[in-house]
Amino acid sequence: MENSSAITDTALDAKYTPENITALGRNDIFVFGSNLAGMHGGGAARAAFNRFGAIWGQGEGLQGNSYAIPTMQGGVETIKPYVDTFIEFAKSNPSLTFYVTKIGCGIAGFNIKEIAPLFREAAGVSNIRLPKEFEAYQ
Repeated sequence: MENSSAITDTALDAKYTPENITALGRNDIFVFGSNLAGMHGGGAARAAFNRFGAIWGQGEGLQGNSYAIPTMQGGVETIKPYVDTFIEFAKSNPSLTFYVTKIGCGIAGFNIKEIAPLFREAAGVSNIRLPKEFEAYQ
């Protein structure tokens, strides 16, 4: 499998998470939905593995310039504790900027209306960027 870095000296510096992220700055973190086994085979997880340092076999947490939030283990209620852990992690790492993708809205099969409310507490955190589509549910 390919695993090449797309990290540059230029920060992404966006108000919202862009739809398609191909490169990040050194302090930018790509936040993606994962499975607990860390099999980053498709969607944003594959991009995290191929470009941003996600570690095969690690299903949660910081890995290179990416952060995995498990989304494949059950209903939306099983995702919330991982989102809460992520928000606390971001708060404790103010030098990093976290770009949250539409986690769970691809292969995991959830929709924006189900996932976005999980990030209500993230809306006021200065170093977390959310997808524009989440704004209506904050």
